[in-house]
Amino acid sequence: MKSRLEHVNLVVRNLDETLAFLQTAFPDWSIRHQSRNDQGQRWLHFGDQQNYLAVSQATARPAEAWRPYQGRPGINHLGFEVNDVTVTRNRLVAAGYRESTVANHHPYRQRVYFNDPDGNDWEFVEYFSDRGTDRNDYQLSENDSPRVTTGPVYAPADSIIFL
Repeated sequence: MKSRLEHVNLVVRNLDETLAFLQTAFPDWSIRHQSRNDQGQRWLHFGDQQNYLAVSQATARPAEAWRPYQGRPGINHLGFEVNDVTVTRNRLVAAGYRESTVANHHPYRQRVYFNDPDGNDWEFVEYFSDRGTDRNDYQLSENDSPRVTTGPVYAPADSIIFL
């Protein structure tokens, strides 16, 4: 059997707010199960039959808020492949979530990033090729390469440039 990531376990400040973000980002996923642990903390598994996110309610507040990309140990972002990055972006923007996308374009992939209510950064990527060598190309510059397909090139905030 080939190894694969089955799930990620997140502890969040507000389970309901995080669930709303996840339901917006992944409308094809659902709550697989939810319950309370021995201490009465609510938790749930949100996903499909192959993959899921285990999410539980925090019982303590951190000394300081998590801020990704600051050089400290932790997760900078979680990345998910989606069928249509534009649809995903539009859904998250319409729901009021903060976009954290850095300007990027590549001939074989398009990425957008959003913060969840806890400040975690989530990457959503759409690939324009099924070939692994295209999808995993790191030689072409993300900012200087020409797009093979037409569509939006994402920049920070709400500015969209169409090629």
